[in-house]
Amino acid sequence: MRYYLNPEPDPQADEKIADINHLYQTAQERAERGEAIVSTDEMTGVQAREPKHPDRPMQPGQVLYREFEYVRHGTLSFIVNFHVAEGSVGQVSAGPTRKEEDFLAHIQRTVEAEPQIAQWHFIVDNLNTHQSESLVRYVADESDLDIDLGVKGKSGILASMQSRAAFLSEFLPASEQTIGQRFRLLRKSRPCSWPWPALAALLRRMAS
Repeated sequence: MRYYLNPEPDPQADEKIADINHLYQTAQERAERGEAIVSTDEMTGVQAREPKHPDRPMQPGQVLYREFEYVRHGTLSFIVNFHVAEGSVGQVSAGPTRKEEDFLAHIQRTVEAEPQIAQWHFIVDNLNTHQSESLVRYVADESDLDIDLGVKGKSGILASMQSRAAFLSEFLPASEQTIGQRFRLLRKSRPCSWPWPALAALLRRMAS
């Protein structure tokens, strides 16, 4: 048996693919201008396990022995960055949940760790935490945008997930900016794994 995922209709699929591909292709050039292209993804339900007994070290003629039995320490969720221009894993956040506040805290730590970056491009999936009210407010505040965001569930940019996603995905016209929007979160079309190096890079690191 093999699992598969039915594609959901997305009239903007071609536009999204072209946009992300262009960012990947120009990542090196953008890095020289102070921009960062970051692929970000989550890995949930990861078992935190500890060997029940210490390893038996490698010796001449003998491989390293590792205890088969282990002690469980619950599960963790990881949020991982992959810096496209550098080809390296960046910020990694770990905790028991992957809620709205967890993703926001991860983005904040990412930005605070590299204050020299003038503009951020995050490639994310369609999870609702990637288009939250708190994230919109953070992006607007960090970008010094003097605009009315509206009221969540009622009006303006905060009205719905679609309106919040549109705000986060597009840079505002210069006439509506104070000093320029610093963030852009692009969502891939679903199902779509081709723009997704973050978890692959983390898995390679964990396996090495």
